[in-house]
Amino acid sequence: MQKNKLLTSLLAICVVIFVITFSIGLPIYFRPFYYMQIDSLGIEEETGYTKEEIKQGYDEILDFLTLPGKEYGTGVFESSEEGESHFADCKRLFTLNLVLLITSFVGMVTLIALNKLKKFTLYRPFGKHFLYTCGSGTLIFFAVLGGLCALNFDRAFEIFHAIFFPGKENWMFNPWEDEIILAMPQEFFMRCGILIGASIILTSIAFIIYGILDKRKRENSK
Repeated sequence: MQKNKLLTSLLAICVVIFVITFSIGLPIYFRPFYYMQIDSLGIEEETGYTKEEIKQGYDEILDFLTLPGKEYGTGVFESSEEGESHFADCKRLFTLNLVLLITSFVGMVTLIALNKLKKFTLYRPFGKHFLYTCGSGTLIFFAVLGGLCALNFDRAFEIFHAIFFPGKENWMFNPWEDEIILAMPQEFFMRCGILIGASIILTSIAFIIYGILDKRKRENSK
């Protein structure tokens, strides 16, 4: 059976998108990741609220961002119209990430099933498993991106908002009007970025190792 470059490329795209969106979803959907940092970031001292009140406010924000039909709320934290507007913008990005996560997963599973049913044969770029190419490209890109962010996270934070919230300044919260920003300091977002980057990089390395082992197995079987 002839190797199908188009379907292999489509599968590779689905795999890469899935890995990225899954990694982005880790700090979003695994809420204990935030809870575990309340003490280390000194959020109780910074906000003047108890841990339970902080968790309640965070949960209300995350419910609004991730669940359909949920009204905006910040618990005991004061909030402004500008703050609500920014979180509404964030909700659209969260929804987009979820749609891409589900779509890529369905596409990935479908194409893998078709390959297992021998409806098409995987193309091997440069004689290696396509996962090796996925892992190598993704690893290089995010290693460079992570390095640049590490050099100046404040600047990277600004560039991120300029790209995803073009022409808007409602993300620059006034802590007197939007107290929730005191509960989600910049260091928390830096840790989110580290978690996302680590997940992507470790998965990419796993793909590379799998590709190397697969090539050796094929060579030994000849």
